[in-house]
Amino acid sequence: MRYLLAAALCLILPTSGLAVPFFTLKGHGGPVMGIAVSPSGDQIATASFDYSAGIWRDGKPKWLDGHRAAIKAISFIDDNRLITAGDDFSIRVWDISAGTHTTLGTHQGKVNHVAIAPDRSRIASASWDGTIGLWSVDGTEKLSLKGHTAGVNAVAFSDDGASLYSSSADGTIRIWDMKTGEQKRLLKRHGFGVNTLLLNDKAGWLAYGAVDGVTRIIDPVTGKQKADFTLERRPILAMAVDRQMTRIAVGDGEGYIMVINVKRWEIIKDFRAALRGPVWALAFSDDGENIHSGGLDSALYSWPLNEKINKDGLNTEERSFQRAPETMSNGERQFQRKCSICHSLTPGSARRAGPTLHGVFGRAAGAVPDYPYSATLEKSDIIWSDKTIDGLFDLGPDHYIPGTKMPMQVIARPQDRKDLINFLREATKQ
Repeated sequence: MRYLLAAALCLILPTSGLAVPFFTLKGHGGPVMGIAVSPSGDQIATASFDYSAGIWRDGKPKWLDGHRAAIKAISFIDDNRLITAGDDFSIRVWDISAGTHTTLGTHQGKVNHVAIAPDRSRIASASWDGTIGLWSVDGTEKLSLKGHTAGVNAVAFSDDGASLYSSSADGTIRIWDMKTGEQKRLLKRHGFGVNTLLLNDKAGWLAYGAVDGVTRIIDPVTGKQKADFTLERRPILAMAVDRQMTRIAVGDGEGYIMVINVKRWEIIKDFRAALRGPVWALAFSDDGENIHSGGLDSALYSWPLNEKINKDGLNTEERSFQRAPETMSNGERQFQRKCSICHSLTPGSARRAGPTLHGVFGRAAGAVPDYPYSATLEKSDIIWSDKTIDGLFDLGPDHYIPGTKMPMQVIARPQDRKDLINFLREATKQ
């Protein structure tokens, strides 16, 4: 394996055959929603709710900033090129060394997943607008595949790149012809939304996970079931396969990771990887000895699969937005539910999805120096006050400041808005 945990900083160094214990990668300012490992195995990429991607090498992250909303999908084209996509509807190709990107295009809805063709020339994107995007890496080709009747959750290329498989909230798995862009056939009608797909058509299997907790293996040609690993946990949110195609990892909404041996089709590991919340992202290390996971915590956790699972390194702190409502005033409760995942109350914005609210009253919108605002807010003449904050949550950011990066948040009751403002006045004093 190519990684060695060193000291408390989680330093990652190239090694030769040394076992790697449990480790974490910390630095994001929001939940980790996507993970990828580079072809050479010496870089880990993380995608986060904080709008950024992190490239981790030698214990230090290189931050790629540019998205205007949470990044959910991330994948390496090669060791220096990366694909990202997410809630701002866009698909971007990054030059890692330069830290720059080009935008291949946009969907009309959030992008949940991306896949790269075997020859590395094309990218498929799965969007909640109900379509699949096909994009050439050089930007010369753009094609939209239509047929699903609800949001598309996952895509997977066949080994020869001639076909594309897709799964959707409409409960179906479909196969598409990459030459014509036409649907070949509807392979599976599950009934509940299908969130995840993994494909090894040479070995004759396709794994999928669904909203109702189903984890099944089917024949990618006939759709006939080969194995069923459904447990009493739902929904299935993440899947990964190691590079040797020998083990599958499955993450669910209750924080567990199940590992399946493909050769014997049996569960070889099942453990809780998140004390609170779901497992949203999974990726195997290059040698398959560790499984990296991400969820509500602002960190990647890496679990050694050939050792006893030790959860001592897990974050035991309660996230602010998960606190029991009865322990807070109404104003603090509104902040924790509507604002805290994006904004801090202390000086410095860190790597949050939004700027710090410290000293917000009387401050011009777009004025925090360490936060990359949208052009809309940079040019805004808004001064934050009781009146403007009330208006922001009365109408919602997308209506109050059209073009802002802020997600839609509405607080309908005037008393709730008043209580939030009173809480912020005390909590953000300089």
